[in-house]
Amino acid sequence: MNEYVLLGLAAIIVLGILAQWISWRFKIPSILLLLIFGFIAGPVANLLDPDKLLGEQLYPILSLSVGLILFESGLRFNMADLRQAGVVVRNLISIGSAITWAGISFAAYYMLDMNPGMAILMGAVLVVTGPSVLLPLLRHVRSKGRISGISKWEGIMADPIGAILAILVLETVIFLNEPIVGGLEIRGMGEAVYHTILGLCLVIIVGLGVSVLSAILMVMLYKKRLIPDHLNNAISIMVVVGVFAITEMLRLESGLLATGLLSTLLLGIIIANQPYVPARKAFLFKEEFRVFLYAVTFILFSTRLDLEELSFINNQTLVFLIVIMLVVRPVAVLFSIIGTKINWREYVFLSWLGPKGIIAAALVALFSFRLEEIFPEDSSGLVPIVFLVIIGTVAVSGLIAAPLAQSLKLAERNPQGNLIIGAQSWVRRLAKVIQEQGYKVMLIDSDPRNIAHCEQAGLDARLVHVMTKDMVDELELGEFGRIIVLTPNEEINTHATLNFHEYFDNTDTYQLPVRNHNGEETKNGHEIGLPIHGRHLFGEEVTYAALNTRFISGASIKTGKLTEDFTFEDFKSRYGINAIPLCLVRTGGELHFFTVNDEVVPKAGETLIALINRADKINEESDGVLSLGDVAFPGNT
Repeated sequence: MNEYVLLGLAAIIVLGILAQWISWRFKIPSILLLLIFGFIAGPVANLLDPDKLLGEQLYPILSLSVGLILFESGLRFNMADLRQAGVVVRNLISIGSAITWAGISFAAYYMLDMNPGMAILMGAVLVVTGPSVLLPLLRHVRSKGRISGISKWEGIMADPIGAILAILVLETVIFLNEPIVGGLEIRGMGEAVYHTILGLCLVIIVGLGVSVLSAILMVMLYKKRLIPDHLNNAISIMVVVGVFAITEMLRLESGLLATGLLSTLLLGIIIANQPYVPARKAFLFKEEFRVFLYAVTFILFSTRLDLEELSFINNQTLVFLIVIMLVVRPVAVLFSIIGTKINWREYVFLSWLGPKGIIAAALVALFSFRLEEIFPEDSSGLVPIVFLVIIGTVAVSGLIAAPLAQSLKLAERNPQGNLIIGAQSWVRRLAKVIQEQGYKVMLIDSDPRNIAHCEQAGLDARLVHVMTKDMVDELELGEFGRIIVLTPNEEINTHATLNFHEYFDNTDTYQLPVRNHNGEETKNGHEIGLPIHGRHLFGEEVTYAALNTRFISGASIKTGKLTEDFTFEDFKSRYGINAIPLCLVRTGGELHFFTVNDEVVPKAGETLIALINRADKINEESDGVLSLGDVAFPGNT
């Protein structure tokens, strides 16, 4: 038996982490593979039986896991962000959520023959849109303009609101049926309603009270610097587990599960909206713990599915899925955009983006434990149907979102925008030249002085620290096709490329090394203290220090068009080591950055951007930019 438990626990962790690695490698939403892997290992292959493996400990383990997931979801709900997100987002999470709840509830009641309580609960669970699925999908689509921000903030904000709604609906369903289950005799509907309202108020008071006290404790400890950085996550987990356990004990006599879940969710929301501590930086879980948490939670959930429950997946449920995607979602979006400036293209795209995600899966799977006692027949179909909706909405959205956005002209197939990390003097000069060639540029820097200089030069710049782990979600990156990392700090450069790896492939990531491990200028793009995750820019002997020295010595950035009479070879022959080719504007409109071992051969008609030493005295009155008739490129005369 001990060997079975050991192998079972090992299999859960291996399958869960393997599923998330494959999802990263092939850009597939992780929730899909987690559910599929668990289903295959459980009911299909009979390799894992969580009830046999963990017995009575299964429910508390899963409850704590969901509580931790809800806490982090609450941490992302910031009222300041909601105010900045705009009218459309506020409408989507209020009017849109209400319509979605009502629409799915009616569809479940009439199409799936569910009883009213179960239908309303299903509608509440499926209100959430799943930011864990939506945000990677938006990165893949790279939509431009306001539509990406609207979709992103809807996913982040609707998640905790939908979770609160689902928890309160569950409590209501339990309270309304509690007299029957407990053998109590409540006479009349009035007494039943009174009992339900009283119970719900008690749940809210208990959950809110414990959450507020715990939030005060966490904030005070952090503010007084009594929590070291390496224990931030450990303290967060400790407090969340403690809050969950305390609130469950206070409600132990009723046997309800939602009080603990509500408390952990409220704890996250309260901490996120207090003004004293930067909550996201301090208390958001590290990626390693999040991966482990998802692995255990969703493998265990999906292995509990029964093959007999697949009988609920039939023509009716497929039509139900279609109604959610093609009727409920478009109607909810339509009523949310009335009176706004959203155009028909943006409406169509928003209507299509409604994937359900991790919170929906976690809540419905956990709710099923308690509902089996109240609705043994109706509740058996709840989990497989919700899982079908999750898989269906995620799969269809993932397949069609990118081509749909491109056909609606809300995204480009090959975006040419340039995200530049670093905004020092010479970087600004390079960015200005690129912008003058007609390409979008945005610079990121943590120095307010550099940002001010960018704004004076007419450059789009953001005051952001790339070491912040949720920094990527705060930027609109749909129009950017590449990232260029140009700071003098190797650690920052490496973190920047790692933080943006989900947005930009290795082929679209460029990095300028600083120096080798001996402190000397590198002779090879891979000889630096930290690994280069981006392509080495400009040449084998080009480092940040070498480039900066040239600019200090008076070198300037020049542009000119190559011709049949003045080719790239002529350019190299004329200037030799006194010039460094930086970029090339190709005839098809693509901007190409020169890298180590570059295989691109510039052709006539293409515009070359190069750094030329002051010693050549080339047309110093040209403001650093050579026109077609400039003497610097003789072939243009």
